[in-house]
Amino acid sequence: MDIDRLYDREFDAHGAVWAATRHAIRQPFARLVEATLARLNGGGKVVFFGNGGSAADAQHLAAECVVRYRRDRAPIPALALTTDTSVLTAVGNDLGFERVFARQIEAVCRPADVCVALSTSGNSENVIQGLAAARAIGCLAAGFGGGGGGRMAASADPLILVPSTDTPRIQEMHALIGHMLCAALERELNPP
Repeated sequence: MDIDRLYDREFDAHGAVWAATRHAIRQPFARLVEATLARLNGGGKVVFFGNGGSAADAQHLAAECVVRYRRDRAPIPALALTTDTSVLTAVGNDLGFERVFARQIEAVCRPADVCVALSTSGNSENVIQGLAAARAIGCLAAGFGGGGGGRMAASADPLILVPSTDTPRIQEMHALIGHMLCAALERELNPP
């Protein structure tokens, strides 16, 4: 294996998607920040969810909100729907895996909340049903996606789309966008 070629190829691919994403998401990102701040100021919370690597991102972002991003400050109410193995396995077994996020949203979310779905394809049935449950409650049903957004394009608003269909590149940008969201919330809710 030519490690140097792999090294350069991966960095070049990341850089190209980074540059395209920077120009593509400014408006939906600003809308997400403004809407999330309004709902948090109204007593809401942020709920993150997704599958696989997106589940890990959901947990990471919820932790950044609750604990801290860059500095010590009051906690931002947030949770990830990917952490309770008893609930995940009970819903999967009793109701079907496609209901794993919707059932939890029905149980813990209120109209003031923000539900953020993370999906590289935008086509996972459990993510689509989770967004539908959020909308039915009156939550802001937002998403981080990739490419054209898949089925999530009709289910999430605002939808922040990374202009790529390469799963690793999309996940890298989701982490960056999530960090940017945490930074904005931390700054606006807890001014220095």
